[in-house]
Amino acid sequence: MRSAVLAAWTASPARFREDANAEEDFALGGYRDRLIVELAQNAADAAVRAGVPGRLRLSLREGVLSAANTGAPVDAAGIESLSTLRASAKRGEEDAAGRFGVGFAAVVSVTDEPVIGSLGSGVVRWSRSQTAALVAAEPVLAAELAERGGHVPLLRLPFPAGPVEVPPGFDTLVRLPLRDAASEDAVRRMLREAGPALLLGLPALESIEIDLDGEMRTILPDGWRVVSASGRFTPEEVAELFADRPTEERSRPHWLVRWAVPVAGETGEPGPLPELVRPVVHAPTPSDEPLDLPALLIASFPMATDRRHVAMGPLTDFLVERAADAYLDLLAGLPRTPALLDLVPGLMGRGELDARIRRAILRRLPDLPLLPALSPPADADTAAERAGVGTPGEDIVVAGRQASVVAAPGELLTKIAGMVPGLLPAGWPSRHPAIAALGVRRVQLSDVVDMLSGDAVADLGPGWWRSLYEVLPADDPEALGALPVPLADGRLVRGPRGTLLLSDGSTLDPAVLGPLGLRVVHPEAAHPLLLRLGAAEATPRTVLEDPLTRSAVAESLDGPDPEPVAQAVLALVDAAGLVPGDAPWLSELALRGADGELYPAGELLLADGALAGLLDAETHFGTAAPDLVERYGPRVLAAAGVLDGFAVVNDTDVMLDPDEFDHDLDREEEWLEAVLDLLPDIDVPPVVREFSAVRDLEYVADWPSALALLSRPPLRSVLHPLRVLAAGEVVEVPSYTAWWLSTHPVLGGRRPTQLRLPAADPLLFGLYGDAPPVVDEAALAMIGVRTTLTDLLASHGGPDELLDLLGDPSSEVDRAQLRSLWVALAGVEPARVAPPRAVRAILDGEIVVVDAENGRLLAGPDRVGGAGAEVPEPVVVEAPDLLPLVADRPLVLAPFDLAEALSELLDLPLAGEEAAGEVTSSGAVREVPPAVRSLLPTAPATYVEHEKLLVDGVPAAWRFFEGQVHASGVEGLARGLAWASGQWGDRLAVAALLRDPAAVPLLLAEADLDSWTASTN
Repeated sequence: MRSAVLAAWTASPARFREDANAEEDFALGGYRDRLIVELAQNAADAAVRAGVPGRLRLSLREGVLSAANTGAPVDAAGIESLSTLRASAKRGEEDAAGRFGVGFAAVVSVTDEPVIGSLGSGVVRWSRSQTAALVAAEPVLAAELAERGGHVPLLRLPFPAGPVEVPPGFDTLVRLPLRDAASEDAVRRMLREAGPALLLGLPALESIEIDLDGEMRTILPDGWRVVSASGRFTPEEVAELFADRPTEERSRPHWLVRWAVPVAGETGEPGPLPELVRPVVHAPTPSDEPLDLPALLIASFPMATDRRHVAMGPLTDFLVERAADAYLDLLAGLPRTPALLDLVPGLMGRGELDARIRRAILRRLPDLPLLPALSPPADADTAAERAGVGTPGEDIVVAGRQASVVAAPGELLTKIAGMVPGLLPAGWPSRHPAIAALGVRRVQLSDVVDMLSGDAVADLGPGWWRSLYEVLPADDPEALGALPVPLADGRLVRGPRGTLLLSDGSTLDPAVLGPLGLRVVHPEAAHPLLLRLGAAEATPRTVLEDPLTRSAVAESLDGPDPEPVAQAVLALVDAAGLVPGDAPWLSELALRGADGELYPAGELLLADGALAGLLDAETHFGTAAPDLVERYGPRVLAAAGVLDGFAVVNDTDVMLDPDEFDHDLDREEEWLEAVLDLLPDIDVPPVVREFSAVRDLEYVADWPSALALLSRPPLRSVLHPLRVLAAGEVVEVPSYTAWWLSTHPVLGGRRPTQLRLPAADPLLFGLYGDAPPVVDEAALAMIGVRTTLTDLLASHGGPDELLDLLGDPSSEVDRAQLRSLWVALAGVEPARVAPPRAVRAILDGEIVVVDAENGRLLAGPDRVGGAGAEVPEPVVVEAPDLLPLVADRPLVLAPFDLAEALSELLDLPLAGEEAAGEVTSSGAVREVPPAVRSLLPTAPATYVEHEKLLVDGVPAAWRFFEGQVHASGVEGLARGLAWASGQWGDRLAVAALLRDPAAVPLLLAEADLDSWTASTN
């Protein structure tokens, strides 16, 4: 063979060059780093040919790698195959791993003198140096050898060799003296990286022993779950699938797919791939095709010419589908534990082939019966079987599309196994990405609650529900909002909110409470979880406050049989220890009266009660039946709304909004309107934190007794002002009860606002009558009896009331009192009052009452015309020198500096607006006597003296007009100078000085004394 190859090279130096390049390409390209793999592959093929268990021992000592294997010895055909390229001697061997005849070229990367020998068949070696010598001896090849720098093909020319020492128990030995230290390091690395994937890809090998400088390591195919699938192609399939593959591949028309995953010893659960197993596709030996799955894939994929990557095409497409089928078989054979989820591939792969395999697997997975589903417990009710979830106690395996997962404790999962189809057991994570890939439905706890309905739970007793509540998580109340709850009356309702839980030792009898329609939880189902989810503990008070109880009370009067409702409610009132006013709505409870008729409790009186003798006999109130009083007692009946004394409405956080306020009180809309008038305008309705009011006041006949009752505790508190929160401020307003009393004739047939206290402000005498002393003065004041002028004017409507009283002819007011009242009214903001229809004024020195609209006297002495006499419109006098000009008109007289305020308040003209006040006579200018300045330092220097002063043609004593004092006589001059100086109060002193200048020293001394006294006061 050697001479034939050499002759071929000599005949065609290009052939020599081609063989050298091809071998170099294989050694440095597709088969680099594959030395151990190729040695193992040849050992496996030898074992297959001999039909014996394959063993391989790899030993690296003193720079020599030895590979001993069992199996068929190397024969002449094998040596020829090793010495050629792309001409394998295994062409007819279907089970052979080697297929291409180039794998042995991997030795070229580490040695220049490989040797192979088998027992009984001789030894062959190859030598780079000897081959180079033979090539150099051929003249036609020498030039080519020089061009290649002396590099020749190593494996083309075999040489005979001396015997080799095959280790005992082995049949063949490959001996590779390593080229240099770098080659030795590379081999050492490859031996360390050798792992179980070699044996899984080459099942003919039972073990691989690695001796690395005396340290032994044995690789065994233990601890793996392996699934294989194989078959032969029909001629039609070969024609279709191998159309793009080389000819010799078509001569091997069979396929193989094998998956392997490491598993735990006893449990058999899958685990991650060992570090020594590269995550690549094996075809059947490792490629560079990434496969990022925790399982090893070995398949007869067609390889590209670089022997590193899978060649895409019809054959690869076919094997991808077979690989997906086999992967499902692998998963189906593994224990059904959550570890399976780690073997479910994600959608994204690390390469094209990886992605295609993943997609093929994922298409199949949701329909694969793979997952364990909880079956109903063996002792479960038949409802589970009716729901179609399987036979109790029987194991169930479901496909992903049929499975459900609930993130819940295991005890709960076991409990609901009969209600949630395909429910995975505890430990299966609902958020694992594989759950979605498998098509498993993620069921929320709220969905589980929704499933607890219909036939699935029809036969479950209250004890089962309690055991369910025991294992439900209480940290998600929103999800459990619709949780079914069995009731004592046999109903099953949705949602704990609104149900009532009888506490241990409760004296309440569900049978007695039955007529109220309450949702009382069955005692055998009672559990604290229901309280956390909105159920209320069934105490007498909570049962009373239940909306269903309220509804039963509200409908009792029109119900078919109100007696059982009344018995249940009165028993609860008694047990709860209610007092009157605690539950005002109980006044609607239908109770029997002494006449046998039904009444709302709030329209029944206790025959011996404090209120019975106060009300009008013609009212609609009845009297409670004697047997009711005897059975339940006055306290319970009064707490239920039957009237012993006045009924009090109590409420909290009451919005003063006309659309919201409704307490069934007489004239409550009017009270609300009056209160809102006292408060600032705001967008948000004001709020009363604590609201109390006495009702049924409109039916009282005996007011002295009623007021005595109202003015004593505890009712007295309802007379106190209410504190209203408005615009962030607290404002006090009259209580409803005080307001109602103030607007009704409850004091001797008169309204409290028409009366005053006996010790009231003297300025109110003659305007208000004396209040009868039926109650204490503080109580009288609270219901509106007047006390002081200041309080009257500060109250809402007080100024209008005072003006109306001043305009009332029957009122008695003296002149000094009238002046004081005008002074007080001048301080009132005009916007608070409406102009009065009648005005009390002074006419010709007499007090009169004038109708402001038609100018007639409503009251006055005959001297000024008497009642009915026509008079001019009243005026407000703002200056004393105008009095002669308006002497014929009714005058509103007060300190001149208040005139404008009174004019605006009363909507009356000022005197200066009605009279021109022009001086129409002539006079002479005179100097003001110097002595006057001692009293009037700011007096003008001159004045105009008139023999007869006329103003608007009317005689007058003086006039201060256009900055000039006009006067006639000493009295007139004194008044004019005092007015002009702003010292009107000194006018009499000035007159005395003018009459007797000698009195000046005495007057000055008196003035000094007045000044000192004033300063000290």
